[in-house]
Amino acid sequence: MTTPNALWLLPWSGPDGKPCYLSTDDSGGYVSRLADNIEAVQLGMAADLVEQVSAVLGDRGADSEDLRCMLAELTGALRDVLRVASSRGHILSVCDPHSTALLR
Repeated sequence: MTTPNALWLLPWSGPDGKPCYLSTDDSGGYVSRLADNIEAVQLGMAADLVEQVSAVLGDRGADSEDLRCMLAELTGALRDVLRVASSRGHILSVCDPHSTALLR
């Protein structure tokens, strides 16, 4: 997954909310596979949430509590998606130094 001396931002936080990183050149290792699976789940949940939010926004009967709940869930999903994008953008820039990093 990563090149030697490169760190992969994992899709979970450590103690005190600090980022966790993996240093490995084995994309088939247990932690690498676990991180890939968690990222896939996070992206799938974000996609489902987009559909749910669209439905709530189209519901004229939705009250402020419904909207507040959706915003809280959207914030968490967006945080997860940004972490995945940041991690994958870093991996792409490390693997292909001629490419432009998507996120800096």
